[in-house]
Amino acid sequence: MPDYGHELLFSVSFVPSAHQADAVVALTQLAERAGLDLVTFSDHPYQPTFLDTWTLLGYVAAATESIRLAGNVHPLPLRPPAMLAQAAASLDILSRGRFELALGTGGYWDAIASMGAPRLTPGQAVDALEEAIPIIRAAWDTDAPGTIGHHGEHYQVTAPRGPRPAHDIGIWLGAYKPRMLRVTGRLADGWLPSLPHLQSIGRLGEGNAVIDEAAAEAGRSPRDIRRLLNLGEELPAAQLAEIALTYGVSVFILAVNDPDRLQRFAQETAPAVRELVAAERTPTTPPHPIPQSAAPSTTTNAAGPTAKNASNLAATPTPDDGVRLTDARVWDETTRPTGPAPDPTRRYTPAEQANGRHLIDVHDHLRAELAQLRDLIDQVASGAIDAGTARSHINTMTMRQNNWTLGAYCESYCRLVTMHHTAEDSMVFPHLRRSEPGLAPVLDRLQEEHHAIHKIIERVDRALVSFVGDPDGLGQLRETVDLLTDSLLSHLSYEERELVEPLARHGL
Repeated sequence: MPDYGHELLFSVSFVPSAHQADAVVALTQLAERAGLDLVTFSDHPYQPTFLDTWTLLGYVAAATESIRLAGNVHPLPLRPPAMLAQAAASLDILSRGRFELALGTGGYWDAIASMGAPRLTPGQAVDALEEAIPIIRAAWDTDAPGTIGHHGEHYQVTAPRGPRPAHDIGIWLGAYKPRMLRVTGRLADGWLPSLPHLQSIGRLGEGNAVIDEAAAEAGRSPRDIRRLLNLGEELPAAQLAEIALTYGVSVFILAVNDPDRLQRFAQETAPAVRELVAAERTPTTPPHPIPQSAAPSTTTNAAGPTAKNASNLAATPTPDDGVRLTDARVWDETTRPTGPAPDPTRRYTPAEQANGRHLIDVHDHLRAELAQLRDLIDQVASGAIDAGTARSHINTMTMRQNNWTLGAYCESYCRLVTMHHTAEDSMVFPHLRRSEPGLAPVLDRLQEEHHAIHKIIERVDRALVSFVGDPDGLGQLRETVDLLTDSLLSHLSYEERELVEPLARHGL
């Protein structure tokens, strides 16, 4: 469970449209009033329908009082580093310490060259960035003697230092490939990727590993580098909390142009994420297990072996109560392998206790969300509320802020489960395989069950979407949700039984 020691921040990103300049400024002011921490603006000087981002940053700095400001991100080839340093420091002084500097190597080379900048290869662009960062830092270091003296392949700078920024400006890099990630680890203060460009959430873990290794080799702590993330879409609070806890992301940036979405993100999503993350990172007495099903129709004892915890491990796996709602079986539970037995004499540190507890807490949230879905369907089935009213109830759920239909609610829940499984498959399970080879049969089986559950999720999603348009499909909806309940809850209990103790020993 990476925690790089930075407070959680929530931000929005705006397109600096020249045709809607007043709206962009108004949205920035709304973000400040709504309690967001940071506002960012994309920077594409070669786009003639956009405002110049640096001019806009100066304007909104004067129109706001407390919210932090940044570009997202500034293309270095169009901003010479010595001038960039002076502009950044000036804006930080004028805004009373509210500016951060986010940089990228460029990328859109035809457009960049059309503005008169030199066309660089990708390798040359990284070289230039490596030269630029020390130049920028030297310009801000007014306590150092003499002038800036840099004689590199891309920049020749002999200039006086200053001005000094009002605060220590963070340099954040938009990076994806290994070399840029290593530059981030060696030289930068933050990593700022975009989730859609990563293609897979697991790449956050891969990027962290490269950055952390490069930081250590440079004599830095990985905690020196903040982890930020541009979101491609509005995600539920539970998913953002999972990303924060699994990958150490501490700044979430939502691209938005709608005031209602902005306020919902600031006033509902952000507090919920903070609460979830705080609860996960603060060891507490484990709560009573959440019941696996509220109204069983059939009972089959398929619980399997009891939990295999050492005596002093307070994180107690949730037992499988053997209740099944359907006669259908996706897998044979009697063939599930069991991992090595724990050492009954081992004692666990508070940090190890928290590691073991984390998996249970995440699973408890999945159980609670599933119970919400089942309760909603039960209300519709019993006639207590109609489908339209049910949709309004979804809007009030703590973890669901959008005006989603039943089908979209399921889509969100399915995405949450999928993200959790992806994080396990890409990060947690490989770590456990390396740390404890005897767990391999268990991990193989868990991954097989992930695939089976995802197939059920697809069926549930189709059934829910169909039901919203045709209430006669209630029977199919109930059947598929019952199958998901049986399979997912059985899987969660099996995983806790086998992995809670190893996670306490080996960490996340």
